[in-house]
Amino acid sequence: MAGPLRWCEIGSMEEQLDADAEVVAGPDLPSARVPLSEERIVEAALSFIDGHGLAGLTMRRLGQRLGVEAMSLYRYVPGREAMLDLVVQSMIDQLQEDAEVLRRPENGWQDFVQRLAHGVRRVALMHPRAFPLVASRPPEAPWLRPPLRNLDWVETFLAGLHQEGFDDVTCAGAYRAFTSFLLGHLLLEVANHGADVGPLDVLEDDGDPSRDGLERYPTVLRLREPLSQDHAAVEFEESLEELLERMALMLSETSSG
Repeated sequence: MAGPLRWCEIGSMEEQLDADAEVVAGPDLPSARVPLSEERIVEAALSFIDGHGLAGLTMRRLGQRLGVEAMSLYRYVPGREAMLDLVVQSMIDQLQEDAEVLRRPENGWQDFVQRLAHGVRRVALMHPRAFPLVASRPPEAPWLRPPLRNLDWVETFLAGLHQEGFDDVTCAGAYRAFTSFLLGHLLLEVANHGADVGPLDVLEDDGDPSRDGLERYPTVLRLREPLSQDHAAVEFEESLEELLERMALMLSETSSG
């Protein structure tokens, strides 16, 4: 599996490869027939959302997908809301299976944070239409922020920074900065992949700018092609570098104080 991209490994912006997208686009594992279980129900729900979006997901349709009556699902999942919480947990659990994501710093806190950030992005790219649930479902504790809203991963992040010399105040500040950076970038990115994220929802392109009334906005119309280009991987990497610099400044101010 490819590791996080670094600017020393990158040529021009146009030549940069999106390593996270390449991992996500890899070959699917073959499915197997297994008895009905909570895990199988959650996997089917996540697959349905990936293919059809969240709005159409009902217990009846999920039952049809699994070849059972909807009532059979309630033996394992109390209802749709509880199932959505389990879907979020399932996505976050995928970080555990990502060999590039570390549970504690091994080569400095910058490497640790970069790996975690790219791991979360790979989850978002793998499940773009389900990823907004990470922001909308209630967290495990009221003071947690998406997308690191799972107590286990928040503990991993904070303990890792503390191991590297961050005190309690800078750990909390770094957590707020890290989650704000990740959520903002990834919600915008999954919106471009068809996710319904409310006000950020993407409209279908009808192909003719003049029919949208864009003739009244000549600069926007002239720049339509470059504005529509996808530089998400580059922008993510640039902003991540800026975040690391900000965190380094926070750490140095703590050390000097």
